[in-house]
Amino acid sequence: MSILIDETTRVIVQGFTGDKATFHAKEMIAYGTNVVGGVTPGKGGRTHLDRPVFDTVKAAVAATGAQASLAFVPPAFAADALMEAADAGLELVCIITDGIPAQDMMRVKRYLRRYPKERRTTLVGPNCAGIISAGRAMLGIMPGHIYIRGDVGIVSRSGTLGYEAAAQMKALGIGVTTSVGIGGDPINGSSFLDHLARFEADPETKAVVMIGEIGGPQEAEASAWVRDHMTKPVVGYVAGLTAPKGRRMGHAGAIISALGDTAAEKAEIMRSYGLHVAPSAAELGTTVAKALASGRPA
Repeated sequence: MSILIDETTRVIVQGFTGDKATFHAKEMIAYGTNVVGGVTPGKGGRTHLDRPVFDTVKAAVAATGAQASLAFVPPAFAADALMEAADAGLELVCIITDGIPAQDMMRVKRYLRRYPKERRTTLVGPNCAGIISAGRAMLGIMPGHIYIRGDVGIVSRSGTLGYEAAAQMKALGIGVTTSVGIGGDPINGSSFLDHLARFEADPETKAVVMIGEIGGPQEAEASAWVRDHMTKPVVGYVAGLTAPKGRRMGHAGAIISALGDTAAEKAEIMRSYGLHVAPSAAELGTTVAKALASGRPA
């Protein structure tokens, strides 16, 4: 069982005919993802990559039965695209776009709350690498060949560190159930806690890697939830040990602004709540191997 997506999930691509969307849609199709069409306003009725193009998400859902979308939409139009997807009833939307204004994401989050929780669209991103269920389906921009099927889940604010963890694990013969990039923006669609709960409920996942960054309270909140609710070992890592206070580092959300925001503070919080903390990015794979062998708590 995979969380969020598998090879049967019917996927559309928003911004389908753009060059970036075209490139990654081809990669997704080659990987085995069930891409059933796409949306580009004004180009409805055409075909692209041998799939139908629609003017609206609602039309695409009605014609294809789509359940999920991958959005390649410029920042200025991203909020409208996300709200359109939610209004069309999609179960899952993953948005790759970087540079979406925080106020726009606040508007999207508020819009999603108008729907009952059981019908509310799950939003992953923005500013993320996407989602991959190893060997089954990919909804994003990650290099699929570095993921082998296995029993470890990954949830990461950093796309490239998510890749690094998967590559190190592959070298050790350890595979992945699903990897989720939640994005590095200060306001994102879903949190560590949302996906940790899914991994805890997934019988195939035996351990989870949680990769955080400086800035924000997400890692501390998730670590407390791990202590109280998770039965599976969790490996934690926080990027940004050398980041100076007040300096933005890469992602918009990676800025130390309060007590508990630094990498060292977050790592200590993780350790105090029973997570296996990787000493460095180069030791993610070996820490996972140790966690699988010793179980939980750390």
